[in-house]
Amino acid sequence: MTAIIVPKEPKKPEEKPKEGPKAEPAKAPKPGETPAGPPKEEAKAEKPAESEEEVSEEEDAKLKLPFPTAAVVRIMKANMDSEKMIRKDVKVAMNKWLGEMCGRVSKEMNKFPYVMMHLNELNEGKRIYEDMDSFDKEKQRILAHLDAMKKDIERLERDLGKKEEEVITMEKKEE
Repeated sequence: MTAIIVPKEPKKPEEKPKEGPKAEPAKAPKPGETPAGPPKEEAKAEKPAESEEEVSEEEDAKLKLPFPTAAVVRIMKANMDSEKMIRKDVKVAMNKWLGEMCGRVSKEMNKFPYVMMHLNELNEGKRIYEDMDSFDKEKQRILAHLDAMKKDIERLERDLGKKEEEVITMEKKEE
């Protein structure tokens, strides 16, 4: 058996900027960017975010938070307006509160005699907190009904007041 050796083509050297070893290859500019890179405002906004995440990971370990801060912040920002900013103390407090809520639900689940916890036990454990919304809706419905009853009472009082005045004026005329 004979082997055929095919010579490899030499690799073309990529053009790299002379900024340092970590420089990335040049890319086409995105809309709103200059060929040199993103606008100065965006570049400034990106740098603190990167350092903030690095610091938060180190501080997470020190604070012993129950969940990764980045995951909590991602969920918070997904449900907030884009221009809203979240302070660090709020991120930490939300993380701790979520840990407490997880502990409370787990205690409710622990009341079941089963060794293996299934989705049904989780649903029963979190029912108290999910029912809060339905309780609030029920409260609003009852308050609206009470307001309607108050209006009915006021209307009846006006009607009775008119009749009593009519009865009193008739009695005076008879005397």
